[in-house]
Amino acid sequence: MNLAELLDRTNVDALDHLERQATIPVVDGLQAQGDLIVIPMAMLTTVTPDSWAHWQAVAAGGVELVRGVAGNNPHTLVADPDTCWWIGSVHDPLGLAIVMFENIAPVYLVHPEHGGSGVAPGRWLVRRQQERGPHRRRVLIAD
Repeated sequence: MNLAELLDRTNVDALDHLERQATIPVVDGLQAQGDLIVIPMAMLTTVTPDSWAHWQAVAAGGVELVRGVAGNNPHTLVADPDTCWWIGSVHDPLGLAIVMFENIAPVYLVHPEHGGSGVAPGRWLVRRQQERGPHRRRVLIAD
């Protein structure tokens, strides 16, 4: 799939500087898109869905995972119907989890500045990026 096809299917937009004919790679492993980190659940032993939470299908318009500073530049998870389910209530000892998702076909993260990135079938955790600020305070990154 290329970026133009993905944008047409999802009604999500990207900035004009991105090459619309670029093929979007589908990665089966650890990856990042801006301030989001996508981690295979097989790499994590202490992260679990909250027992009371329910899995939801990714809707046709996608699931907005996070917005950047001032409400701009959302990261959106998009999938074909009946191929991906997500849960937003996750126990993560680091406190960085946004969602966990499971997909049986490639899914895509779309971002106006970064374009698209593909995620191979599997179970995944999406976390926010963090850095250490002054006095070792945790600072969440928002692009």
